[in-house]
Amino acid sequence: MSKVATIDGIGIEQGSDNPYADLGYPEADEMLVKARLAHEIGEIVKRRHLTQQRAAELLGMPQPKLSEMLRGKFRGISQAKMIECLNRLGRDVDIVVKKTKRRTVGHTHVVVA
Repeated sequence: MSKVATIDGIGIEQGSDNPYADLGYPEADEMLVKARLAHEIGEIVKRRHLTQQRAAELLGMPQPKLSEMLRGKFRGISQAKMIECLNRLGRDVDIVVKKTKRRTVGHTHVVVA
């Protein structure tokens, strides 16, 4: 992050596109992927006007676990389980593997079409 401005003596910094990285979480990339997947699951549940109980039944998970995931507590839920949830909600999930343009470690991004 770099300082962008100062307001009333308080430095304002420009964040990255990953708030988990900005906060120093060690698994920041994975957390961002899970957050985006959980957000999409939540949006579908909301658009379908499903109760959490009915959604949990459709997704094959206990309602308390779904509730936690939708509130951002998804550490105990794998990306694979979240992808399965999207499939159960009638979504195709495409995974594209490509060579990174940089000579560094690659990254995983979630794009909702």
